[in-house]
Amino acid sequence: MSIPLLESATASGVLDELDHLLITALQTSPRARWERIGAAVGVDASTVARRWKRLTEAGHAWMSCHPAGIGPTPPTVAVIEVDCVSGNLHEVAAAIVDDPHLITIDHVTGSRDLVLTAAFPDQAALARYVGLRLEALPGVAATRSQIASTVHAVGSRWRLDRLAPGSRENLSQDPSGGGTGIGRGLSSADDLDHRLLDLLAQDCRQSVAALAQSSGASASTVRRRLDRFHRADALVYRCEVARYLSGWPVAVTFWGVAPPDATARITSQLITQRETRLCASLSGPHNLLLTVWLRSVEDMPSFETRLYARFPELTIADRAVTLWPLKLAGQILDPRGRRIRGVPVAFWHDPAAERSEADLVRRLATPRPAPTEARSVLTEARSGEFSPRPPSG
Repeated sequence: MSIPLLESATASGVLDELDHLLITALQTSPRARWERIGAAVGVDASTVARRWKRLTEAGHAWMSCHPAGIGPTPPTVAVIEVDCVSGNLHEVAAAIVDDPHLITIDHVTGSRDLVLTAAFPDQAALARYVGLRLEALPGVAATRSQIASTVHAVGSRWRLDRLAPGSRENLSQDPSGGGTGIGRGLSSADDLDHRLLDLLAQDCRQSVAALAQSSGASASTVRRRLDRFHRADALVYRCEVARYLSGWPVAVTFWGVAPPDATARITSQLITQRETRLCASLSGPHNLLLTVWLRSVEDMPSFETRLYARFPELTIADRAVTLWPLKLAGQILDPRGRRIRGVPVAFWHDPAAERSEADLVRRLATPRPAPTEARSVLTEARSGEFSPRPPSG
């Protein structure tokens, strides 16, 4: 396959065919060498490398990588809705945007201002963050949290799907491609693992030689560690594109209610839909969350109609359109969805919140003295001299 070597048209707000092919190839095989990427899209390696540099420098496309989880148990994933004091939304967003465990931050329409998705080592950390971090911010009026009991699909599996089947299949054989983004994670990680994860968060396309030089390990050791990561599906690679350039400029989140005995069947079909970016089962009264990308706002009613036709037992209880995706998979975006900078994804640790929690635990451990009148009544009752007092007034 060969295509004309045209300049990228992103300056005019449109991705050209080579841009689409290149982004799809990197979504399919994030760490493939430029020679393989070029062969898949029909141009030479230097052309695709230059084109990718142009796209990333403009913030129109980017790559990221973070661990699916580290530890003996899976992380606790939560969806947190935030209501802000009038006029304080942007101040709240700016205050939390660097919190490393916040995977996404969306400013949305409807009955909440911000929707956050976040990962915690356990439920106690979620409680600490909501109660002692979020709700302590002066611009936060209220929060509502739900735990994702199962994450069925995430945005890392979404594709522009512009490659020919043969090219896509060849690239999918790369060990860094084809993951679901819902891996088991690492049961444990040593210092070298953490160094490699930090380096991959900075640039997930670094060669083995570059990773070895920066980490201080041998190339063979780095290669074995990467193989281990990939076998465990422990890395979440993402190649993203500014949504307004993708052909899918509208993001909509639906909250639904599905019968428990139908949830598995419904979610197994929802994740195969072209539009699906996120699908999760939640702990709250709306037990199903679905985020989709659509071609236009006008497509919302027809998409919802198709949902009802396909799943008559599914009730859509609420919906919200994303106005500004402030953070996506650890990347901070501008109002049009272009990348500004990255925040490496990691569990949240806040010494101030931990101290506040410890102080609260100490207070809870100390019994409060009974009020004076209550002590008097108890004393009389124990001595047998208690008699009811007539009501006053």
